[in-house]
Amino acid sequence: MRAVIQRVNQASVTISNEIVGQIGDGLLILLGIAPADDQAIGMFLAEKIANLRIFPDQAGQFDRSLIDIGGAALVVSQFTLFADTRRGRRPSFSDAAPPEQAALRVEDFVLALRQQGVFVAAGRFGAHMQVALVNDGPVTIILDSETFREPRRS
Repeated sequence: MRAVIQRVNQASVTISNEIVGQIGDGLLILLGIAPADDQAIGMFLAEKIANLRIFPDQAGQFDRSLIDIGGAALVVSQFTLFADTRRGRRPSFSDAAPPEQAALRVEDFVLALRQQGVFVAAGRFGAHMQVALVNDGPVTIILDSETFREPRRS
C-alpha cells in the first residue's frame, strides 16, 4: 500500500457536483493498493497513520497524532500512486492491484481507521472525483508499506 497523507484544515471529495465526503481538521489520505497487499497491511498502515505525530503541540512541535487532536480522515483511493513511468511517455499501472481486490483493501483500510476511533469520510472507489483541500503547513508525507517489510538499516 502507498499512502500520501496531507495534513489539512479541510478537505472534500465531489462526484458529479455532489459532495460525497468532507472533513475539517485532519488528514487527506490518497491510498494506492498493490497486488500483494492484504488486510493485515491495511490494519498496520491505518494504525500507523492514526498515531503518527504530525500535528503541533502548544509549542509548535510535531507531537500530536490524529487521535490526539480528535481529527478526521478523508480517504480517496488512487491507483495512480503505482504508476510506472520508467519507459515511454504513458504511465503503466500494472503494479496496481486489480479493481476488485483494491476496492476490498480500501474498505478494510477505512474500517481499520474507524476501529482506531477516527471519523472517516471517503470517496467512491472507481469514480471520477474532484478533491479539494486546504493543506495545513503544508505537511505531506508518503508512506509505503514495502518500507516496513524490509529490515531496518543502521
